[in-house]
Amino acid sequence: MRLITATGLTLQQAGKTVMRDVDMHIDRGEIVTLVGPNGSGKSTLIKGLIGAIKPLQGTVDTVRGLRIGYVPQSLHMDGLLPLTVRRFLCLPIRHEADAMARALSEAGVPDLAEAQMRTLSGGQFQRVMLARALLMSPDLLILDEATQGLDQPGAADFYRKIDHVRTHLNCAVLMVSHDLHVVMAASDRVLCLNGHVCCEGTPEVVQDAPEYRALFGTGAQGAFAIYRHQHDHDHHHHDEHEHDHA
Repeated sequence: MRLITATGLTLQQAGKTVMRDVDMHIDRGEIVTLVGPNGSGKSTLIKGLIGAIKPLQGTVDTVRGLRIGYVPQSLHMDGLLPLTVRRFLCLPIRHEADAMARALSEAGVPDLAEAQMRTLSGGQFQRVMLARALLMSPDLLILDEATQGLDQPGAADFYRKIDHVRTHLNCAVLMVSHDLHVVMAASDRVLCLNGHVCCEGTPEVVQDAPEYRALFGTGAQGAFAIYRHQHDHDHHHHDEHEHDHA
């Protein structure tokens, strides 16, 4: 099922055209990632897709009743009054205890309901934020720089959890991240942006595209390969005879 279709989408921020002539779609069950340099329009495109920005040109069509869950960048909780995970999940909408327990379990942190928010590690915090998004029973899960502040192993672990959630809930996932080679390897489809769609396709296709290499170079492909190996191993699809011994 097609959840969102953008056609000829041109978007402005503060009177300046940030994205132009974008054609894209998101289908149920797929993980789509937006990559691009700073200022390339990634967050603006997300706002346009969910209707937070009115297009200058073009259209965005969404399936009726589309439910969206949102996982933001990591937040600083140091100055907060004492606040348990359970109470945090009830802001601003109160949820039933069993629904919260299911969401925390799905996010991989089933034992944190009574923990204090300000004592959580970065990885635990992001999984609580994921649980909060899952309480929306989303058709589309949006992650906007959701692993900022996590190290690369922590980010890779978080993306593997996202892959599990996508499979289990059959929701779509739209991600923006600077963890290029980790987030790309966790994706079904990648759109490389720089004010427009430079190139798109599977991670392997995009990382070899001249437009992608012009923006990001080729130096971090080793990280991509390491994550892809672990990802495939986790899914029992890895063929041990395909190692490149060159």
